[in-house]
Amino acid sequence: MSHKKFETDAIRTQSERSQFSEHSVPLYLTSGFVFDDAEDMRASFAEEKQRDLYSRYSNPNVNEFVDKVCAMEGAEAGFAFASGMAAVFSTFATLLDAGDHVVSCSSVFGATHGLFTKYFPKWNIECSYFSINDVEAIEDLIQPNTKFIYAETPTNPGVDVLDMEALSAICKKHDLLLVIDNCFATPYLQNPIKFGADLVIHSATKLMDGQGRVLGGVTVGRADLIREIYLFSRLTGPAMSPFNAWVLSKSLETLAIRVEKHCENALKLAEYLQAHPKVKWVKYPFLKSHPKYDIAKKQMKLGGNIVAFEVEGGLDGGRTFLNAIKMCSLSANLGDTRTIVTHPASTTHAKVEPEVKAAAGITNGMVRVSVGLEHVDDIITDLEQALG
Repeated sequence: MSHKKFETDAIRTQSERSQFSEHSVPLYLTSGFVFDDAEDMRASFAEEKQRDLYSRYSNPNVNEFVDKVCAMEGAEAGFAFASGMAAVFSTFATLLDAGDHVVSCSSVFGATHGLFTKYFPKWNIECSYFSINDVEAIEDLIQPNTKFIYAETPTNPGVDVLDMEALSAICKKHDLLLVIDNCFATPYLQNPIKFGADLVIHSATKLMDGQGRVLGGVTVGRADLIREIYLFSRLTGPAMSPFNAWVLSKSLETLAIRVEKHCENALKLAEYLQAHPKVKWVKYPFLKSHPKYDIAKKQMKLGGNIVAFEVEGGLDGGRTFLNAIKMCSLSANLGDTRTIVTHPASTTHAKVEPEVKAAAGITNGMVRVSVGLEHVDDIITDLEQALG
């Protein structure tokens, strides 16, 4: 592993140069790779040689992207996927057998919730949820067949924060794995492995790309676990495309400087909203009013780019606010250069059961803002007129 500074690793971790001595890493748009002779091919497939065989398994662009994320997260190994959800599903499917059980925070991304409730039950895999505010209840949920504890921190979309050291202590006591979705924080703000996580998952589609261009996912962590995830993914084929890996690897070169600005803008917006008479509450990890402010300060370098707040008037209030937005984008994505506003109760979580919504901290008037890189005065002006 590298011991250089974060920004240096992000920029200087590169695939080896070709015979053309290029400075910027080229695109390796190839499905396969060639071998010198029968023995070279045999030894390569027997994994006696470390090399690329086929782009469903590995590719120079994908390898570079994974190497960068491993350096950033302090991970032993990793594997990259076509999307964040491919990373989530493949990681779960590798670790879980029929009859197994998962303990998860109830505040998880809607698609992850769908895996737990719609698809895993048909393979006889069960999930028990604990509330963000009831970490003490976790131990009561653990069964003999529990494999791992899963959580996002900060959570989507409620921007709640979980104490990873506390989760890790429970996992060690009960011999469970700890799997953390670190997508909202990015490796620049937070490294779950330092707090005891065994595996860390990212949707690279979000702040890692940072410009709303490509899909991607990655899981990093313990080498023995990644080896199993790699073998599963070799067969099932959720591979990241070399083009997307090339784009994402270039994006990581500016991750630190971009995320710094995202966080600066987000904190200013959160402070503005907190003082607004038509806003009932604001949640942002680095506001002192956040219920887990102390834990956020312990785990995170800065507060991230997501701000959640409650407008007056419930569902209708949320819709009215969205309809009044002029500059900001109405989109389901997040972590873009462009500020994005969503109203979870009428969109992403419209079909989710009321009690599940409540457990995830989603109220009818809640708005989630993915704060972009426009001038913060212009972001505030747009939200101000929409609130008016």
